[in-house]
Amino acid sequence: MSEPVGIAVIGCGNISNQYLKNLTRFPDVKVLFCADIDIERAKSQASAYDVPESGGVQQALDHPGVELAVNLTIPVAHAEVATAAIDAGKHVWNEKPLALDMDAARALLIAAKEKGVRVGCAPDTVLGAGLQSARRLIASGTIGTPLTALTLLQGPGPQAWHPDPEFLFAVGAGPLFDLGPYYLSTLATLFGPANRVAAVGRKPSATRVIVAGPRAGTEFAVDVPTYVSVLAEYASGQAASLLFSWDSPLSRYGFVEITGSEATLAVPDPNGFGGDLRLRRVGDQDWTVVPSRGATAGRGMGVLDMVRGIRRGEPHRASAEIALHVLEMMVAIERSATAASFEPVASSFDAPEPLDAEWDPYVAWT
Repeated sequence: MSEPVGIAVIGCGNISNQYLKNLTRFPDVKVLFCADIDIERAKSQASAYDVPESGGVQQALDHPGVELAVNLTIPVAHAEVATAAIDAGKHVWNEKPLALDMDAARALLIAAKEKGVRVGCAPDTVLGAGLQSARRLIASGTIGTPLTALTLLQGPGPQAWHPDPEFLFAVGAGPLFDLGPYYLSTLATLFGPANRVAAVGRKPSATRVIVAGPRAGTEFAVDVPTYVSVLAEYASGQAASLLFSWDSPLSRYGFVEITGSEATLAVPDPNGFGGDLRLRRVGDQDWTVVPSRGATAGRGMGVLDMVRGIRRGEPHRASAEIALHVLEMMVAIERSATAASFEPVASSFDAPEPLDAEWDPYVAWT
């Protein structure tokens, strides 16, 4: 049996809890180091999850046992930290987005190719039982020819619950860049690459006020649109309407419907890993529940699939090429919202192989 792959988690904020909870339980990986610019925060997370060492970013990258860096820093630091990891000869898993602009993202991929290391990128929710079951059902012809998609995400915004939400309203975030990748990656997985987009964006307020936590009442600046409505056209012929809003007192998350020539399929929340599907065929008076099959371990599944791919010499599924395409879509959406025009999307990717329904993150591969 091969030895577990050594991992460093870089960035020990909120999202690191979900990753560390899972990565410390997967037998094919071993978390060796927690790193953060706040050394005490890194130490605290290392202690909470029995990780043997903690410290700064460079210490993590200098660790001889670390083969892969899990980059969970804030969006503005994604490209810088990932590039440093690549320069150190480490594979990289990036939280989304891959980078804030296409030049930085392309440079990242070029650097990785030159160093002979891999880059993977969130969201890995696309590997969960919900979406993988949807992919298998569509491939079986159950809904006929897939034609269109409708997605909806709206609510009052993360200042209502997050204790430090400022970074979510800064450049590189907002509802489009923070949550859009879940929905755009879902449609990329089901439809393939897009070829053009059009959008409208709005920012009703220049500031917001933190509602929850010890800093409640603190006002902060809003730098990005908090309402974005999108039309997307896909190279294989499908079209989609997508809404991303943090301007609604009514919360509605996880709405994804795929309409085919024979039926409509309601896909589980793309921000999660599980959930059953619902199917409504032409002539049906109600929905039929279709149980999903597959793994639902949570964040870190993409890291594990990447590790197994590295060891086996096979492609990993949550690839940098898909993330680059999703980033280009978001950049084009921003451009369209400013210019009031359809904008082309030039990048493409090869659809990854589906994940086997019996894929088990808790059983070590040999």
